[in-house]
Amino acid sequence: MRAFRVSRPNATPELTRIETPEPGPGQIRVAIRACGLNFADLLMIKGTYQDTPEAPFTLGMEVSGVVDSVGPGVEGLRPGDRVAVYAGQGGLADFGVFEATRVVRIPDSMNFEDAAAFQIAHGTSHIALDHRAKMQPGETLLVTGAAGGVGLSAVQIGKLMGATVIAQARGRDKLEVARAAGADHLIDAEEDLRARVLELGGADVVYDAVGGDTWTAAFRACRPEARLLPIGFASGEVPQIPANHLLVKNLTVIGFYIGGYLKFRPDVVRSSFETLIGWITEGRLKPHVSHVLPLERAGEGLGLLRSRKATGKVIITP
Repeated sequence: MRAFRVSRPNATPELTRIETPEPGPGQIRVAIRACGLNFADLLMIKGTYQDTPEAPFTLGMEVSGVVDSVGPGVEGLRPGDRVAVYAGQGGLADFGVFEATRVVRIPDSMNFEDAAAFQIAHGTSHIALDHRAKMQPGETLLVTGAAGGVGLSAVQIGKLMGATVIAQARGRDKLEVARAAGADHLIDAEEDLRARVLELGGADVVYDAVGGDTWTAAFRACRPEARLLPIGFASGEVPQIPANHLLVKNLTVIGFYIGGYLKFRPDVVRSSFETLIGWITEGRLKPHVSHVLPLERAGEGLGLLRSRKATGKVIITP
């Protein structure tokens, strides 16, 4: 079968042929129909992601497809089932073998592109805003990097949860994408973020995918008792948090990493995915996919993420 592989850290991934794997106990093999790309894939190539597999390995963290084969001990799944899998790796290939515990069945009405697009971005936003920040209807949510895959999902889910959403992104085109996703207020990355947010009354919840100076400005635009979620560091700068400022305004900084929940509270991830699948099939939520490319163009897809030319998700279809 074909697989888009990393042979060693910092090596350019290549499409190559490897043996089709067989499922072991508790595993299933999936004929992959779609795979979502993530910024974490770029970090894995460099070997700097916290869950980077040992090379050589196949890239691709979130997949959808059809169960092709079932290993010993697997119950509730059979060949022909349509599924979504938070795989962690192995998705950029014709077939993949995954732990059955990471699999969620998807309805016939859900297309494979949406099933591969929602898992990490929308799962991260839903669990972060609902389970961790416990955001309430009527609160004000500030989303930075709001046109990226994770940021855009936070805009959508924030609106579904009843928040007033302030979206920050770079350039009019990206801001219009955020507006279409439901943002109530738009702030260009070139503007004074702190001043603009304070003009709008301040933020109750900050969902920051950028870090650096953007985090600092958002931090200073919080209302008392606000909750801040440092989701990512697209700027390349991990912010340092002044604890004395937390005290003055009674702020809470909340750590969250969806991959960690797969290890100690997988039930939280599964419950979130089931909620999100319901919203998608009901037409209340639609993952934004800016590019759909074949497996032969997976490198081009990663380049779109690297250059920040994509909005929402880039999907690869073997």
